[in-house]
Amino acid sequence: MAHLKILPLCAALLFAAACSQPGVRASPPAVAETQTLQPVEAAVEAAAEVAADPEEEAEARVRAALPKQPLTPEILFKFLVAEVAGQRGAIGISQSAYLDLARQTQDPRIARRAVEVSMFARNQAGALEAARLWAAAEQDSGRAQQTLAALLLSEGKFGEAEPILRALLKEDGANGFLHLSALMGQLRDTRAALELVERLAADHPALPEARLAVAQAAASAGHFDVAVAALQQADSLRPGWEPGALLHAQILAKTSRPDALAFMRDFLARHPGSREVRLTYARTLVNANQFAEARVEFARLTSDFPRNAEVSFAAGLLSLQMGDLEVARDLLTQTLGFSPRDPDMVHYYLGQVAEQMKQPDAANAHYAEVGSGNYLVPARARQAALLARAGKLDEARTLLAFTRGENDAQNVRLIQAQAELLRDSKDHAAAFAVLSDGLKRFPDSAELLYDRAMVAEKLDKLDALEADLRRVIVLRPDDAQAYNALGYTLADRTDRLAEAIVLLDKALALAPEDPFILDSVGWAQYRSGNLARAREYLERAYKVRPDPEIAAHLGEVLWAGGLREAAGELWQTSLQAHPQNELLLETLHRLKP
Repeated sequence: MAHLKILPLCAALLFAAACSQPGVRASPPAVAETQTLQPVEAAVEAAAEVAADPEEEAEARVRAALPKQPLTPEILFKFLVAEVAGQRGAIGISQSAYLDLARQTQDPRIARRAVEVSMFARNQAGALEAARLWAAAEQDSGRAQQTLAALLLSEGKFGEAEPILRALLKEDGANGFLHLSALMGQLRDTRAALELVERLAADHPALPEARLAVAQAAASAGHFDVAVAALQQADSLRPGWEPGALLHAQILAKTSRPDALAFMRDFLARHPGSREVRLTYARTLVNANQFAEARVEFARLTSDFPRNAEVSFAAGLLSLQMGDLEVARDLLTQTLGFSPRDPDMVHYYLGQVAEQMKQPDAANAHYAEVGSGNYLVPARARQAALLARAGKLDEARTLLAFTRGENDAQNVRLIQAQAELLRDSKDHAAAFAVLSDGLKRFPDSAELLYDRAMVAEKLDKLDALEADLRRVIVLRPDDAQAYNALGYTLADRTDRLAEAIVLLDKALALAPEDPFILDSVGWAQYRSGNLARAREYLERAYKVRPDPEIAAHLGEVLWAGGLREAAGELWQTSLQAHPQNELLLETLHRLKP
């Protein structure tokens, strides 16, 4: 249940009340918040004593403008009711009590608190009423006027909000339009929002921020041509202005990433010092898989943004992606010295670099530095794999067994990692036992059930496989891989071909382009004697992914259809790339003894 925090205002009220009790001589309050809660006469007298200080004079003027409302027992009681109710989760009572106090006292501080509590209670009507009281009582407060305007807009009262916004923009047009853009982006009536922003911007024809606000409102309303025209105006008013260029690129990217890249490339040619645009350009290149070009941009950004962890990290990952391991290591090591937000992630990728550089001790050291977060389990799994490759399987299992995840998902993944170690070492019985123990802790884990089914197949426990996969389908009825695994096993290992095809058709409907599902469907058709359809599906699968097991199946279908030379060429090609694949070797041994 949500609870409100006791704010300094209430604490000051309680202090003031204590000071007003009979028989107690109180010294003058030491903080302005407490002083403002005394009657106006006391505030004026206190201000006169420190008139030589300009800041104190300003505070005195603020206090003098407050309503002459002494802290009566009735008001204090209502305050206590409101705050205690909020503390105990009775937000409705707290909201009602604060709004009643705001009406009674007309005090802007109380009205502001009533707005806060009403918003916390999601009482829009109460928040709007309190905001009206606050803005009326504190007409020179920009915050009060902004709050009232925002609430009016959220209620669709554009006409009432417009003069308030116009006055605010007159005071601070540039920043005001930037805040206005954020506010308008939250409104449902995007057309009315655009019309309002256009009217407000008309008063500031030479202000690029006004054009930007129009562009953002137009983009939210789906009028991209209007948005682009406004941004072009902004650029003519302030050439090279990055906020406008960034929005322009974002709008172009909605329909064409190449157009967005071309725009940013041209912009950077004219304004090479635009660091934020260059950063966005580099990220967009990464998303477009243009890694070489992205790497050039990030290399430049490491100079433009010295000691920037995000930039050096991205540059390091790109170098890792492109196989430049020494550069990747240097950049990622530098990142650690720039106080990154997630040093565990940096250590994890440094471990990856060290592994690829054939430095297992360095890799293990980096993985060991990962102490929490999303990379905890992957790091421990990599450590365990390094130990297993060094012949220390028991030590690897112990490492995983004594690692405690931060949530159930991580603990499930740790169990999977233990089973993977055992499967890789061909100890399928031990893997089955580990997964079975894990399912005692997490009986509804679809991940553990699926993994145990795959191990059960290696142990010829087809009943266990079927039971686990059917349970996965119940838990995750849209899991294409569960349908695929069960359908393929029935087609490959049993004579229940009709049932297998039904399951595989369901898998294909859920993931129509998955090459492994296409492979399974093709194999089921082959087992059913439909060579033409089998070849069609298997060729589609192999075209998407030239996997050795798909090659084994496609080759067998070609062999059965009399195309033995084509089958042999296919197998030979796949064998050169995957000389240890078990299914491919078994197929060759069986058909070409």
